[in-house]
Amino acid sequence: MLTALAMGAIFAGTATAATWQFEGTALEGSEVTVGFGVESSLTGPFPVVTCEHFLYRMTIANSGGTGEGEVTELPLFECWSPMKGCTIEAIEGEELPWSAQLAEVGASNYLVIEGVAISVLYGGEECPLDEVVLTVTGSAGGLFDNETAATTFDEASFEETETELETFGNSVQLEGAFPTEAFEWHREEALSVS
Repeated sequence: MLTALAMGAIFAGTATAATWQFEGTALEGSEVTVGFGVESSLTGPFPVVTCEHFLYRMTIANSGGTGEGEVTELPLFECWSPMKGCTIEAIEGEELPWSAQLAEVGASNYLVIEGVAISVLYGGEECPLDEVVLTVTGSAGGLFDNETAATTFDEASFEETETELETFGNSVQLEGAFPTEAFEWHREEALSVS
């Protein structure tokens, strides 16, 4: 309930509700989906982190005319930093599940994820952050494209949804496009938001 109130406050006066649909029909019940990005990155006041495989598993449903969800898993694979001497020893999502909600801002549909927490452990004797754990927290808003069923997170989508990720009081940017597909009852059906 508190999450719903917080989400309402974020979009007060600027957004309307949107729902999950498969093959043009509103989702009834729930569905497990997987969003998968290739070469997605976190950029901030630290060595950039790029993951060749950045995934999230989310259970979605429509409630009261609004599409909702919970990110339940965040497996990240083949992550690296381009900074010389720095390696990514570990990276993982924490404090799962994270709540999510659809919102229409202007003529565009967005997926907003709240409660994000991603920890990154750097390594490398020459790395200025050797053995330092950074935790990125906050909320992330991504633009949902019905043609590709992909959610794109970038600076513009964060601005439109008034969301922000941060670490140590500094802004962090998530960049990446995540095509999404159903994993259970609606496999191979076109996912859209309306």
